[in-house]
Amino acid sequence: MTSQDDLFAEERAENRLAAAPLAARMRPRSLDEVAGQQHLVGNGTAFRSLIESGRPSSLILWGPAGTGKTTLARLTAKATQAMFSELSATAAGVKDVRAILASARHRLEEGRGRTVLFLDEIHRFNKSQQDALLPGVEDGTVILVGATTENPFFEVNSPLISRCTVFRTEALDPEAVVRVLQSARDDAVRGLGSDLDVPDEVLELIADRVGGDARLALNTLDVSAAIVRGSGRDAVAEDDVVEALQRRIIRYDKAGDRHYDVISAFIKSVRGSDPDASLYWLHTMIEAGEDPKFIARRLVILASEDIGLADNAALGIATDAFRAIELIGLPEGAYALSHATVYLALAPKSNSITTAMGRTRELIEATPSAPVPAHLRSAATSGQRALGDGVDYRYPHEAPDGILPQQYLPDDAVNAIVFQPGGRGEEADLGRRLEEIDARLGKRRRK
Repeated sequence: MTSQDDLFAEERAENRLAAAPLAARMRPRSLDEVAGQQHLVGNGTAFRSLIESGRPSSLILWGPAGTGKTTLARLTAKATQAMFSELSATAAGVKDVRAILASARHRLEEGRGRTVLFLDEIHRFNKSQQDALLPGVEDGTVILVGATTENPFFEVNSPLISRCTVFRTEALDPEAVVRVLQSARDDAVRGLGSDLDVPDEVLELIADRVGGDARLALNTLDVSAAIVRGSGRDAVAEDDVVEALQRRIIRYDKAGDRHYDVISAFIKSVRGSDPDASLYWLHTMIEAGEDPKFIARRLVILASEDIGLADNAALGIATDAFRAIELIGLPEGAYALSHATVYLALAPKSNSITTAMGRTRELIEATPSAPVPAHLRSAATSGQRALGDGVDYRYPHEAPDGILPQQYLPDDAVNAIVFQPGGRGEEADLGRRLEEIDARLGKRRRK
């Protein structure tokens, strides 16, 4: 290639960059320019060491949108002086994969270096599509860099993930987003230029609204600047940002990891008796469009799993909230969900029902063929009674206190204790009542 060809190539690259959106123009050119992922790009980290070695293995980058997964893939190719090929799993198929593998193989055979195959949204590839990648990954024909917002251990085939190293990217904190935006504002070549005034408080507002998504932050700044230029003004104001964003972004995918993370945070906050956190996660789900019946079902489960006998009204309140959602839906049903959430968060907690269920299952597994004691068997016919079924059964209502001592468990488990009452709320009273019942039935003391 002649120097003139090089000049034309550089000119074409500059023209493409000038026409690109701000987020593309500000894409980091080195690991040192990557924002917010110090656990990956900091000195001495495993990821950085792997990339700088010049011989990285295939990787999967797992994290939210706008956290630099594509950038890290490009920097991987740059560090290894490899060809960068990009596919999106939403549009590509097995044919596309095989074509890139064939091209990569020719490059290797001709001594022209390796190929980094960046596969965006790798979780959207089905099993056969993922299997098509295996030969090229296994023999090193390509360095696969897969990007996913979903848990790869659930969404990527075991044979493929076993040949990759998984690294997790994190949402940027607001301070890191502000630094990204300041770079875009102040860079006269790749950034906005010097014709607009963009105060720091405007950048801070954007950073607060984008949920750690650097790409969304840059796109918002880009649109805000376009709004200002279109109106003939020379300064970006907070109203321009609000117009560019339209609404606060809530990072939540009803089918993805964020869905499971948020419902987990909600349950753990209610279990942990923190009504403020419980309401925060509840309304995060509501605002993001979560199915309110899904939330209500979790409250019903939690009422027995984590509160149980410590507050016997909890299950009724949770069930009433579910019924209210069925009757009126959202948005008004949010009142019932909030009511039930706060009540359950403040209720005394007990997992005695959960624990007893587990012990009971273990006991059943240990005594799978235990026969029903004769006196407890059905005695509906004379033939059954002639065989001794139902004989010697004592009717508890004949006793003044409604309790008559007799064996209720099978012989193989006659001394088993599976329920241990808690000492909180109403359950403490039930525990004292149980001590009296155990004494009348002749059971051994519970711990």
